[in-house]
Formats: sequence, structure tokens, C-alpha cells
Amino acid sequence: MPVVEAHVMQGYDPSAQERLARGLTDAVRLVVPAPDEAITVLIHEVAPSAYMRGGQSRAPAPALPDPIEIVRSYLAAMEARDLSAAQAHLGEGFTMHFPGTAPMHDLAELIGWAQGRYRSVAKTYEGFEALHTGSVAVVYARGALHGEWLDGSPFAGIRFIDRFEIKQSRILLQDVWNDMGEVRPR
Repeated sequence: MPVVEAHVMQGYDPSAQERLARGLTDAVRLVVPAPDEAITVLIHEVAPSAYMRGGQSRAPAPALPDPIEIVRSYLAAMEARDLSAAQAHLGEGFTMHFPGTAPMHDLAELIGWAQGRYRSVAKTYEGFEALHTGSVAVVYARGALHGEWLDGSPFAGIRFIDRFEIKQSRILLQDVWNDMGEVRPR
């Protein structure tokens, strides 16, 4: 029965504390073969006045935004074709990789490329997963594509996985895998 204790300065809202506790639970499960109900996480809050590092009192840093919510907001803006709202989620040097084409760096490039493939496309999400590796948060979005081909016929149930890298609350990379090329009319 693993017990993990974290000490943080007061000031993190309950949702940030819950995200921290879930993240610590997930980290334990990567190493220890214990079910969720056997993992205990305790978060202890410390008043900023009772915390000092390097001989100086410190203030708590703000919690990072949930990377899944960043991705959801970006994808919702893309689906609504609100390119300015989607662009606001992208960081310097953003790159996206889609099947069958060279890397793209601009949302207008993506829209132009997609116009030769289908009239419309939307996503039904089956799940989102987030992790942190190195200096980036990684989010996977998975589900099925549906929409309309160029000839007006509908399509649905096409599997996809999108992988995003996020740093400083901005999306730097989007990798896309899907089965559209397998079912697309020629």
C-alpha cells in the first residue's frame, strides 16, 4: 500500500490539488503494481510564511493549466474554424504532421491541404490522456472522424490519434495518425 506525501504552499485551488493527487497516483502505478484504491496521496499545505528556500521566503507559483483543456480548446476552435482562437494556443515554431504530406507550420496551410481531401470533418472523442516527459506535457486525443467527402457522400467511424506537445501553455507540435487514407475515395 504505497503512501505518497506532497508538501505545497497554500494557494492552489482544489482542482489543481486534485490534478496533482491524480498525477501522483498515476506516477506510482507506473512503477508499483497497486490498484488505485491501494494508493494513498496526502497533500499537505504550508503557509508561505512557513516556507523558505535559500534563506528567502517564497510565494507559490501559479498552477499550470490542464494540458488536456488546452488541447480541447484548440480542437474546438479548429472544428468551429475559428482560426484566430486556435492560433492563440500555438507556440513559436509550431509544427504539425498529417499523413501523406510534408510538415506544416501554419493553420492556413492545413485548411488549404484539407480542402482537396474532404468538404468537412469533425471528431468524436473516445478519450484524452496526458503525461509529462522532459520539458513538455504530452496529450493524446483519440476517437473517430466523421464528415463529408468532396463528392458529398458521408463518412464516419475513421479512427484517429492526435499527439500534442505543450510547453509554457502553448502547443508546439501536433502529430496526427488516422485511417482516412485507407477509406478515402480515389
